[in-house]
Amino acid sequence: MTGGPIPAHLLPDTATVHEGRLAIGGVDVVELAAKYGTPLFVYDEEHLRNRCREAVAAFGDGVVYATKAFLSQGMAKLAWEEGLHLDVATGGELHVALAAGVPADRLVMHGNNKSVPELEMAISAGVGRIVLDSFDEIRRIEDLVAAGLTAPRVLVRVNPGVDAHTHEYLQTGIADSKFGFGISSGDAGAAIGAANLSPAMDLVGIHAHIGSQVFVADSYSKAIGALAPFLAEHRLDELSIGGGLGVAYVVGESAPTITEWASSVTAACREHGIEARITAEPGRSIVASAAVTLYTVGTIKDIDDIRTYVAVDGGMSDNPRPVLYGSGYEAFLPRAVGSDRTKPVRIVGKHCESGDVIVSEAMIPADTTVGDILCTPVTGAYGHSMGSNYNMVLRPPVVFVCDGEARLVIRRETFADLTNRDVVAD
Repeated sequence: MTGGPIPAHLLPDTATVHEGRLAIGGVDVVELAAKYGTPLFVYDEEHLRNRCREAVAAFGDGVVYATKAFLSQGMAKLAWEEGLHLDVATGGELHVALAAGVPADRLVMHGNNKSVPELEMAISAGVGRIVLDSFDEIRRIEDLVAAGLTAPRVLVRVNPGVDAHTHEYLQTGIADSKFGFGISSGDAGAAIGAANLSPAMDLVGIHAHIGSQVFVADSYSKAIGALAPFLAEHRLDELSIGGGLGVAYVVGESAPTITEWASSVTAACREHGIEARITAEPGRSIVASAAVTLYTVGTIKDIDDIRTYVAVDGGMSDNPRPVLYGSGYEAFLPRAVGSDRTKPVRIVGKHCESGDVIVSEAMIPADTTVGDILCTPVTGAYGHSMGSNYNMVLRPPVVFVCDGEARLVIRRETFADLTNRDVVAD
């Protein structure tokens, strides 16, 4: 088994190679590792802005960035500057977006179990939309409005009963889901009726999200076909098709662009006679390919006739997707981007878990050695945002690079951060 150099389409937009070394945004990434340490997330700011602009051009003013993919004050501000609304699913995400200066009316509040304090926070701030996810939530909003808060604009989250052909943990539009109201069960119609009759909310439309890491555009067409009669029956003016567009992570994978996705959605709406305002919530497709993660190789362990383990200074604490979903990644040496990757290895982290695997079947250059900087591309989504302090590992910093400059947007945690919340008895 042999592997060629890392394909260019898996690298950020501004990636270049000079004398064999990788630069992103005009900055040498090996030098970034020396300056900021590893593990390190490096985001191509121009790439982020390019995808935001593409989304606005494709879907118009209604496009919403799904912040769960990656959120910091810097990212929230960037998405808002480029004309996107932002969706938030917890009080914490709402707090970060507001702290970044994003106007509340540019926010959409999600969540399958919004607490009373979270709803109170969202309504008091004046968020643009709240996506209703349960009958309990309808009652909570009614109680809050009765207590003096202003009636919010709402969407009802509907499950169209469509199999998105993705990992079972990423399916959200099937009937058996913790999210939303099912059409086939009648709950969606009942929720629409309850919201319409309630003076505590202004119903403006419906929301549907069929899943994440979806490559098949036909899945969205099926969802739109299932939603069209429902939308027409209830005479609603707004349809959010959610997000979930897949991205390529490994050699041999390809995915539709945001523009192609929007064209497919628009064509399906036209085919089914939907005249409502169409909105969408891209997240992964905005940020995933914009970033790489840099690690330092700590040990290389050859086990005769079995495999070679390459251990790095991060792991499941900065990228839990391989553990959660069996997700695949590539790896390469940024000091030698054009090198053939001929050595089969398993790249693992430093955590006390046998399952702490970053790349199960990786190909890397044969001359990889202890101390090398190892790079995994396409790590901009659901790495930092799903990270943890397991084994009390410090969460990595994030830098944005652009026009030859690097700026720190999230600092590395310190040992003091690990104990600051402890309450120690005298």
